[in-house]
Amino acid sequence: MDGISDVAVGIKRGSDELSVYNNPLNVSTASEETSNGSKKLRVEEAAPSRVLHIRKLPSDVTDPEIISLGLPFGKVSNILTLKGKNQAFLEMGSEESAVTMMNYYTTVTPLIRHIPVFIQYSNHKELKTDSTNQRTQAMLQAVSAVHSSTSPSTELSELLSAPCSPVLRIIIESMFYPVTLDVLQQIFSKFGSVMKIITFTKNNQFQALLQYSEPLQAQQAKLSLDGQNIYNSCCTLRIDFSKLVNLNVKYNNDKSRDYTRPELPAGDGQPHMDSHMAYPKDTSSLLGKIPGALNPLSAAAAVAAGRVALGQGGSTAVLLVSNLNDEMVTPQSLFTLFGVYGDVQRVKILYNKKDNALVQLCDTSQAQLAMSHLNGLKMFGKVIRVAMSKHQSVALPRDSLDDHGLTKDFTNSPLHRFKKPGSKNFQNIFPPSATLHISNIPQDMSEDDLRALFSNGGGAVKAFRFFQDHKMALIQMSAVEEATQALLDLHNYSLGSNQFLRVSFSKSTI
Repeated sequence: MDGISDVAVGIKRGSDELSVYNNPLNVSTASEETSNGSKKLRVEEAAPSRVLHIRKLPSDVTDPEIISLGLPFGKVSNILTLKGKNQAFLEMGSEESAVTMMNYYTTVTPLIRHIPVFIQYSNHKELKTDSTNQRTQAMLQAVSAVHSSTSPSTELSELLSAPCSPVLRIIIESMFYPVTLDVLQQIFSKFGSVMKIITFTKNNQFQALLQYSEPLQAQQAKLSLDGQNIYNSCCTLRIDFSKLVNLNVKYNNDKSRDYTRPELPAGDGQPHMDSHMAYPKDTSSLLGKIPGALNPLSAAAAVAAGRVALGQGGSTAVLLVSNLNDEMVTPQSLFTLFGVYGDVQRVKILYNKKDNALVQLCDTSQAQLAMSHLNGLKMFGKVIRVAMSKHQSVALPRDSLDDHGLTKDFTNSPLHRFKKPGSKNFQNIFPPSATLHISNIPQDMSEDDLRALFSNGGGAVKAFRFFQDHKMALIQMSAVEEATQALLDLHNYSLGSNQFLRVSFSKSTI
């Protein structure tokens, strides 16, 4: 079962499975009679709470590892670990933080040491524990200090055995996609103020040195990010503390950057980074809204990468897509969906097995990117599977044969998003989400018009916001599946006067 299905099933089954743990916190239970007269334990579904129940933990899990699950979503205020039961309760600083965390983990499998764990709301609204575990309480206070950008006390730093260096050494393994300075800055700024970054290649490995303003920030970043993947199944972070305590950055370019000194030269033959990129106003703005500092980090990394990939993701640009709704799917719908992540060249729905299709993209890196984002997505009511195909290309039918419109060549389509080098579309590649970015809106089109248009497919519009010039807008649907359907229906929708709507997934919420 894929990761998304795993976590969805885990959350759905979570209440039923609580019984095997002897109901450690007296969760309200009841029994109900099944159709054959037997009794089955039923557990009341918990309402949203700032206390989260985490199960299936590794037997030797540590408190910091559990805390790292909640860290990107806000303050963690308490923790209770039930070591003998492989469970824990994590109390967030607010119910809003807990809800954000739960919403995220319904689409992304929560992992500890690459092992899926299961999370659900607890029936308890707060944790009442003693304060004898000084180290755990110190850890929680230190986390709060990092998130509120205040300096933790010397006592807390000593309790946490804080390293003497604020500089991290980062090695990127399985680097199938580009990892730029901006990728690193977006990810690591979640844990504190990133001052300087230097990137280089050593022993055929891409590496980086990254300096925080405080050693404790470096420790928290290492604790949360070491071993995580920037993109699904690749670009793995290996993090250690550097022996250096200060980085000497001479140039601001695509290899090194001092965020405190935007006036530095670019160096010979290197592109200069403009002041906006070299000294962002709010280094935590993106990750503050998108919980991208956990596996996978694709949302934060994709926006920062600014381009699709390096082209090392596999030997074929053809994807095999299975478990399709064979009554609904068309070559055009697959072109539209997969075209969000690459320029689709050809699509072939298999004649003898119409719930399978081959999708050929422009290159292997685009195919890998599409696979990482779309595998496990719900399309026309079915969870699709996406894998690399053994085919190197999709063959067109011979002139004398009619394949009933199941094969289509999109090579010269005007709807390719990435055919123009340097296009802004490269900077707006995000995982499927409930929020859609709408562009190319006519001036005379109102919010009510757009709400009605996006509701026509049966979905519900939860929120709407125009951009300042009213040429673009954000529309938030009730679920990712509804947003996906709206994108399929309305991308390139004709508005008359040779004007067509443009729809893509957004990183934002409204």
